[in-house]
Parts: sequence; structure tokens; C-alpha cells
Amino acid sequence: MDKNYVWELVPKPKGRKLVGCKWVFRKKEGLHEQNVVRFKARLLAKGYSQKEGVDYDEIFSLVVKHTSIRLLLAMATQQDMEIEQMDVKKAFLYEDLEETIFMA
Repeated sequence: MDKNYVWELVPKPKGRKLVGCKWVFRKKEGLHEQNVVRFKARLLAKGYSQKEGVDYDEIFSLVVKHTSIRLLLAMATQQDMEIEQMDVKKAFLYEDLEETIFMA
């Protein structure tokens, strides 16, 4: 994590609240034909200990309006286009933070 510049180790600043963290480990099995087992680890910040206005100012999540989806579907139907669906599970993993967070 240090080599990838995920975090920087610093001494605990006086007067600053620390956010706790927790490691989550998972074993990911391969497909039926494959006997490959992968081990995954994630470090999660315990964000529930933070308070709005004290530890952070704004929460923002991209949300699509239903009218926008209906418009795009109507345009795709009119133009005889093909539509594909995808699910994004890692949308916020690599977002740059504006605030400095101190995690223990």
C-alpha cells in the first residue's frame, strides 16, 4: 500500500479525530473448469464514526434520473440501436479526497 501511495504514515496530530479501520479478507473461488483460488483483501474505513459538518462537509453520489433513462431508451429504439447493461461495483474506490483523513 505504501509503494502504491495509498497512504502516508504520519504521527498522530493533536486535536484531530482518528477514523478506525478494519481489514476484510475474502477467498474467491475460480470457475467450474478452473481450480484457481484468489485471496482478496480490502481495508475499510469505519466512516460511521464521522459526523457531517465536523469531519466532512458534503456527500455526493451520481444518480441517474428515470426520465433520462426513458429518453435514452426511446432514442435507442427510434434509431434501432442495440442497448447493453453493465453494473459498476467499484465506482468510488479511486476517487481523490479533498479532505485529509487520519486513520488508525
